[in-house]
Amino acid sequence: MKYARRNMGWLLVSAFVVGIDQVTKMAVIENLALYQRIELLPMLDWVRLHNTGAAFSFLAEASGWQNGFFALVALIVSAVILWWLASLPRKGRRVLSLGLALVLGGAIGNVIDRLLYGYVVDFILLHYQSWSYPAFNIADSAITCGVILILYDGVILERRRAKKKVPRQHAGGA
Repeated sequence: MKYARRNMGWLLVSAFVVGIDQVTKMAVIENLALYQRIELLPMLDWVRLHNTGAAFSFLAEASGWQNGFFALVALIVSAVILWWLASLPRKGRRVLSLGLALVLGGAIGNVIDRLLYGYVVDFILLHYQSWSYPAFNIADSAITCGVILILYDGVILERRRAKKKVPRQHAGGA
């Protein structure tokens, strides 16, 4: 692939996400007991949770097979993203490339947890009065932001690129 070497700089973004994700998870593991909760702001707590499922603890109560399954899915998605990044033209696709790099970093961050611990460490808890959002981590945030950027590129920016390619007709021209 002729673009492969030029686009691999995006892997630094992925590596940064993995690094921040793992450092924050190590800090949580070293400083909080399981289920311990510390208020950071009125609507933001740190809490140590172990998630054996997927997003929103989907399949967390399954018999254990899901950990390997989710790790395998994440590794396959990571391989596809690496191929996709390598095949993109260098110019004009920065938003898509950033989105892919964020998803890749987040996927790898959570796979590391699954392989090391058998679960993903979640620790960010948003809440208001009796409502709370499911706990998540830096990797989850990177995946979410990355998916938003990928969708933005595919829906909004792709339309703009398509409009630029359409030749304009002159008024009164033949």
